[in-house]
Parts: sequence; C-alpha cells; structure tokens
Amino acid sequence: MNTDRITILFQSFSKSDSGVFGLLVCLALSVSWAYDFSLFERQILARYGPARLVVLREWQTSLAEAKGLPDLEKLRKVNDFVNRNVEFDDDVSIYNYSDYWATPLETIGHGRADCEDFAIIKYFSLKDAGIPFSKLRLVYVKARLDEPGGTRMQAHMVLAYYATPNAEPLVLDNLVPGILPASQRRDLQPVFSFNSEAIWNGVAGNSARGAGGTGQLSRWQDLLLRARKEGFD
Repeated sequence: MNTDRITILFQSFSKSDSGVFGLLVCLALSVSWAYDFSLFERQILARYGPARLVVLREWQTSLAEAKGLPDLEKLRKVNDFVNRNVEFDDDVSIYNYSDYWATPLETIGHGRADCEDFAIIKYFSLKDAGIPFSKLRLVYVKARLDEPGGTRMQAHMVLAYYATPNAEPLVLDNLVPGILPASQRRDLQPVFSFNSEAIWNGVAGNSARGAGGTGQLSRWQDLLLRARKEGFD
C-alpha cells in the first residue's frame, strides 16, 4: 500500500454526496446469508480455470467447519486458512492498478492479495462462519517495519474483532500470523476503522463515528457492489 493513500482516503470523505446510497448497500449487506458455493464454482471456473476450484472447495469446507466453533476458534480457522492459501503481492502486479480492492472470489481466483484484500476476504469469511459484521472492522494503520536498512512506517490494513462493543479488539493480520490483542501490536498505529455499517475515527470501541458514513469510501462502496454481484448477499 502506498504511504500517501490514507491521506487520499481522508480527503475523499468531504467529496462524496452518496451517503444515502451507501447506507442502502450497507443495510443490504448486513442481512445474514449462506453463500452459494455452486454459484462461486461457476464463476471461478469461467474466470480462472479449474486449478483454482481446489482452493475454493477447501475454503468452503473450512467455513463450514468454522460455523459450529466458538468465536475465537472461528477467528483462528479463518485467519490461518487465508494466510496459508493466499500469497502477498501488490495491486499493480495482480490487477495492473495502483490501488484495487479485490472481492473474496478475486482473491481466491488469483491466490494473491495485498493487505486490504487479506482483510476483506477474512471479513466476508467470518460473516459466513457466523460472526456479525457489527463485531468486525477493517482498520487502516501505519505499520512499523524493521528492515536491514532501518525502520520505516508503511500504510497497512488489518481486520479487528470485538467480542463486545467496548472490548479490546483482536487483530487479524497477514504480517503476523498469530491473533493478538491490539495492545500487543505496538508495531501498528491505528488511523481509522470501518465496516459495512459505519466509519470510526479510531479503532477503540468507543471511538467517535465519522460523519457521513461509509458512503465516503468510494473504493469500499465499489467493492461491496461487486461482491453483491458475485453472490455475497
């Protein structure tokens, strides 16, 4: 993720007048569903060929197994499956765009993803496993990366889980395989968080909501619409 993209996202908040439209999308996506994997199979076969069907079916099995587990086990199962089966790569290499938010099917189909795509597929996976979107937020952070040439800050996205509205969130990440409380991820500096219902100015459960709602995040709206067309509703 380019380090200036967080600034661009914040600037876009004041430029959108599509809040009502975004609210309708969010309400539609907040309804409980069970994914139609036969529909997903037809799309994967047509777009990516038979080789990716294996991973799709393993994803289906993993989500089915997760449904009967406690929340913490659901988190571990989904986090481990995605981190194990998806390879990190940048948007330019995968999609020939500098910033593209992939649907879960696109991530399964390519088998490659950047940090936003890792968080997005985990978000949709956990919803199918039985965790409501109200307990999940995608979080923009600045991640401290220690490299041979020194330390640098990198724009990054993770997924956070809240057992209760004001609980300390647990962090699902592709950089660190283990699921840890936010207080133990001192390498991450939260900027803002969002889900299908709202935007928050921070990551804490009592953070103030951003004015205007998710309609201000054009890439998120576009992602939700493309996901609905694929069958994620």
